Amino acid sequence: MSQRQDFEATRDRMNQRLTRLDNRVIKRFFSVDAQTYEAGALDTPTKELIGLTASLVLRCDDCIRYHLNRVHDLGLQAEAIHEALSVGLVVGGSIVIPHLRRAVDYLDELERGPGTAPPA
Repeated sequence: MSQRQDFEATRDRMNQRLTRLDNRVIKRFFSVDAQTYEAGALDTPTKELIGLTASLVLRCDDCIRYHLNRVHDLGLQAEAIHEALSVGLVVGGSIVIPHLRRAVDYLDELERGPGTAPPA
């Protein structure tokens, strides 16, 4: 199973579990989160890059993976993604470097496709 498949399976399973709690606050938060990334004055890819940068600064690997999936699916080029990650590094400082490493590894796998070995 690829990193993405594992991440998405766990995320989907736990989101379903949270939904079954039938908690109004959780449901409203999820709704606001989804609406936030809809196109408005900023397009969705730009908003996803902002989310990626904030996630790196906040050091949330799950959030980083989520936004990497989104920007990859939206067709953003690696150079644009790397620039967003560099902003996160500058804002967050050296403490984000482990998360940056994992982000680049994850992005590399997304670009190679599942089951493809990394370059030597």
